[in-house]
Amino acid sequence: MMKNIMTCGMFSMFILGSNTLYAQENQPNTLGSLWPLVEANYPGLQAKNAAVAVSQLEEQALKSSMLPQVKMQAQNSYGTFEGSSGAFFPQAGFFNVSGNQALSGSNVTANSFASTTLEWEVLTFGRQQKEKEAAALKTSKTQSEQEAYQLNLKKILANRYISLLYHSAKLNWTAKNTQRLDDIRKITAGLSAAGLRPAADSLLASSSYMQALGEQDQWTGAKTASQIKVLELLQTDSLSAQPPVQRFVQPQPAQQHQELLIANHPVLQTLSKQEDYYATQAEVSKKAALPSVKLLGGYAFRGSGIQPNGTVSAAWHDGFGNTTNNVLAGIGLTWNLTNLHTNKIKAASHLKEAEASRFLQEEYAQAMQADISASQQQIRLQFAQLQKTDAALKQSQDAYAMYLARYKSGLIALSELLQISSLLEQAENKHIEASRHYWMLQAEEATLTANFDYLFNNL
Repeated sequence: MMKNIMTCGMFSMFILGSNTLYAQENQPNTLGSLWPLVEANYPGLQAKNAAVAVSQLEEQALKSSMLPQVKMQAQNSYGTFEGSSGAFFPQAGFFNVSGNQALSGSNVTANSFASTTLEWEVLTFGRQQKEKEAAALKTSKTQSEQEAYQLNLKKILANRYISLLYHSAKLNWTAKNTQRLDDIRKITAGLSAAGLRPAADSLLASSSYMQALGEQDQWTGAKTASQIKVLELLQTDSLSAQPPVQRFVQPQPAQQHQELLIANHPVLQTLSKQEDYYATQAEVSKKAALPSVKLLGGYAFRGSGIQPNGTVSAAWHDGFGNTTNNVLAGIGLTWNLTNLHTNKIKAASHLKEAEASRFLQEEYAQAMQADISASQQQIRLQFAQLQKTDAALKQSQDAYAMYLARYKSGLIALSELLQISSLLEQAENKHIEASRHYWMLQAEEATLTANFDYLFNNL
């Protein structure tokens, strides 16, 4: 008995688990569930992420270049030594051959030299600080460009998904119409066989049915093409569930925004940060015309084959003897006077670019505000149209059912029934077109307001 109870319990759990899995597999997609796939896999968005990373690394590199610059060199040479005596710090590629005229022995000798220098730009009159600000603004601008690209990608996904739902709804519409015409064809064939209808009625019904089949093939191809475009964004081979056509043709009413702040829109933010970047670059150009003060320090080790008594040895190992050590400390000022005029022109150019960015921002803000107001009015009236087309569709469906019953009873002719069927087909088609227009308006407003919550949750 206990064994039977356990078996029944396990079987019940299996059935419940299967039903749950089946429900999950057949749960419709939502636009919000598809976006994470695009965000994780789409190459264009990954390229923008890489651009942000590049800008951040460039900002770090600029900060590193402001640290003290330490340089080291070492050399070993073998050659003549004519010249005047003295200690110095040669740059890499310059060799130490200093000596004096009162020497005896070999005409050539070995030399060893190693040095380390430190150079620290400690006073730039604000140029380095402005360069840091400009680098930070460039990174911020790149991030805003990424957000703008992401927003545009959401719009592309929404438009393609709406197109897929539209073509799916059209395919369902033609399938319903085909089924209705098939029913009429079968009824007419039966009535013609019984002698209650002429044979021409059967041919007419069959012709209408074949036309509907051809239209169904057309929308099947359109749906397949739309699905391929959606999958290109998702970077997958297939959708995990069927598109929610019912939500497409019967949308939930949207909440109207009482106050819309568009200042934070990614496009406007990009232009605003671009203006700040060019203005800061103008300041950098002005500061670059000022002098630069550096702290200098160094240490040098020198070995020579020249003995203290003036005897010169040509042996290579003697080039590491007779060592001397020197240190260097100082402060230096560098001022490129020629750049005063050049940097002034560069600063004026950057200021003009900042001015152009500001005017573009004002233009876009005004246009977006007008487009949002117009879009809100269109959405409100479009939803009212949807409600009316939905009511007209239900009335057409009821009327068709009544006329079909009268046709079966022989009270009306086939041409009248086909005319009623055509009117029902038009009502269905108008409702689908109105739905598509409504969702396209929603996608446009979501792009203008940078808010896709309604579309992601309701489509």
